[in-house]
Amino acid sequence: MRFRGYFAAAIGFLFALMPLATRAKSLDEILSRGTLAVCAHPNALPYSSRTANPPGFQLELAEALANRLGVRLATDWIIGPSQLRRADCDVVMDAIADPEAQDETHLVLSQPYYHTGVVLVVRPGSAIRSWQDLHNHPVRVGVLVSSAASVILGKQHVPISVFGFEDDTLEALQKGEIDAATINYTTASYYNLTHPKSPVVLVGFNDHESLLGWNVAVGMIHPDAKLREAINAAIAQLTRDGTIAKIYAHYGITLQPPR
Repeated sequence: MRFRGYFAAAIGFLFALMPLATRAKSLDEILSRGTLAVCAHPNALPYSSRTANPPGFQLELAEALANRLGVRLATDWIIGPSQLRRADCDVVMDAIADPEAQDETHLVLSQPYYHTGVVLVVRPGSAIRSWQDLHNHPVRVGVLVSSAASVILGKQHVPISVFGFEDDTLEALQKGEIDAATINYTTASYYNLTHPKSPVVLVGFNDHESLLGWNVAVGMIHPDAKLREAINAAIAQLTRDGTIAKIYAHYGITLQPPR
């Protein structure tokens, strides 16, 4: 599943990278047509999949959201940024809740519903128990090319090995080619679910580096005030009744509260 390397931040991150030129979407329009449309990648588990069962947490959450609004879920399948301009979806799930980035787009964010980011992972039995230990032991850390972690650790003179995909990074870790890896929390959690005989140990987040952690929200494309209020109310209810936590738990992910 090599898409996970580039899709660690999911489709929502792509929306944060480019302006969206589309017409406003209203709650009345969605209720009238009876569907809520979400943009998702067709082959990017655990985020979304067109063929897998279960279909990915983005689609499960989007369906729960649609149910709260009293409509059905429709999916616009996209595989890259160029297709976003042609998509006609209403929302994108797991959007990075970065107000500064959204100032340059027209993506409107719901209230955040969890916190995620980059975690340090090691093999069982490793002496590395914290990010600080990277400075106290002779280690080589796997990082994604051009990632924030690669820049931060490079500036700190921590030896790094650069990879194009998170799957390759995890494989190198298991083979002992590297001593630790910086991986999206979601990817690491799902990896442990799907590799119960060879799990990795999640050391944790680096709370001292803001670029390595972010809140997640529903991204709405030109919503009217009523749609934004309805999405926020639905997210609040799905949080209170445990639906969101249960959906992500299906994929081995324990939700961290927004920060």
